[in-house]
Amino acid sequence: MEQEIHNSARSREWVLIILVSSLITLFLFWWIYAKEVSSTYPAWVLFLPYVNALCNSLTTVFLISGYVAIKKNNKSKHIKLMLSAVLTSAVFLISYLLYHHYHGDTKFIATGIIRPIYFFILISHIALSIVQLPAILGTLYFAAKSNWKVHRKIARFTFPVWLYVSVTGVLIFVFLKVFNH
Repeated sequence: MEQEIHNSARSREWVLIILVSSLITLFLFWWIYAKEVSSTYPAWVLFLPYVNALCNSLTTVFLISGYVAIKKNNKSKHIKLMLSAVLTSAVFLISYLLYHHYHGDTKFIATGIIRPIYFFILISHIALSIVQLPAILGTLYFAAKSNWKVHRKIARFTFPVWLYVSVTGVLIFVFLKVFNH
């Protein structure tokens, strides 16, 4: 009976995490694809893609370092590094939203073999970023509740997805800077 109550509570927690993640995702799609873009923007907006790439790069470093720390059983360092990854991801998101508010989408105009490669990376990046949101929230939630069994189980999924999204975020920036002329 106690196990059923525990499973029911965990199910409610996941429903809430998925609901919050879905609302955030819907807001992001509206913000990026449906909201009207500002007709003018300040010059600093053009630096935001560099900020985004830096944040994604730092997130990658923090994720890998946090993984190494936990494998070495250094829980304190792991926590600091993973919270740093959350922070740099949050700064990325704010910068990304500002860029899309002022500038809107950046079209990829390159042709040739690089075009399908870019769009494969972009589409997988977007799809996995949607998946990563509830995974990160769940991983953090169960860590905050000191439910290490569930935390570890989710983190095994969250880590590679989050790492892929942060690395491909940098790749998308590079593709746009190198091939989009």
